Amino acid sequence: MPTTGRFAPTPSGPLHFGSLVAALASYCQARATGGHWLMRIEDVDTPRVVDGAESQILLALEAFGFEWDGPVLRQSGRFEIYRQYIDRLIAEGACFACECSRRSLREQGVNSGPLGQIYPGNCRDKGLPQAGRALRLNTAGSGRIEFRDGVYGNFAMELEPEAGDFVLRRGDGIYAYHLAVVVDDEEQGVDEIVRGADLLENTCLHIYLQRRLGFATPSYLHIPLINNVQGVKLSKQTGAAAIDAANAPQLLVAALSHLAQQPDPDLLSAGPREILAWAVAHWSPASIPAQPATSAEIFDS
Repeated sequence: MPTTGRFAPTPSGPLHFGSLVAALASYCQARATGGHWLMRIEDVDTPRVVDGAESQILLALEAFGFEWDGPVLRQSGRFEIYRQYIDRLIAEGACFACECSRRSLREQGVNSGPLGQIYPGNCRDKGLPQAGRALRLNTAGSGRIEFRDGVYGNFAMELEPEAGDFVLRRGDGIYAYHLAVVVDDEEQGVDEIVRGADLLENTCLHIYLQRRLGFATPSYLHIPLINNVQGVKLSKQTGAAAIDAANAPQLLVAALSHLAQQPDPDLLSAGPREILAWAVAHWSPASIPAQPATSAEIFDS
């Protein structure tokens, strides 16, 4: 059955090898079903946006042979839509203003979980004005959120004790990733999400928000991460090197190898589109290993 997938980079710098692996996996998962592959620029956190990064990202993807369906969606043009969903949650009593800072919570001695500080519900019933304050989603009574991942199998969290009430809009007015990604996936008709394993816990938050908003829950497939030589996740924040289109065959074959797709060695002499066609035709998500992050030192220089 055809699915709709997406790749959603943040324009805070150029694409690196870890981004390429995520793009390749999401592309193959969608195209192997005869489905659509959408492009979204996740620039909701405007202070993190780097001038020219979006253009770099799109040009790099094209140079590596990727083709997406429809126009590029940019979160920076959707703030009014996010506000409407926030207003709806507030009207339903599901969202509240919070005056707690990370520092005040730290001084309070709150515990930390897999997603950081576990918010203890301090402001749930205060009825604080919204202006200048974060807006949090109330997780009281959320219970156990569980889903089956396409690689890592069954995964679950008890949201209230393990994460607490999470932010949907920051005190400076910037909408949180959690809200934007859930709204965008619903409105774009995305029904299968492929992304890095560092977002497994976040998926439980997203499923809870989907349920609060009456949205459908997509299927999820999380892929193993890639570390740099220091053992830290390969990312723009850790200085990951930009991918070079001159090395597209080698990098695409290496990405397929990371995903345990057993690429044909002859692909090293093929063009990017030929490699992608092979990848789609031979795509096997069942082969992707549920493993900790692996090193990519040869692509991080």
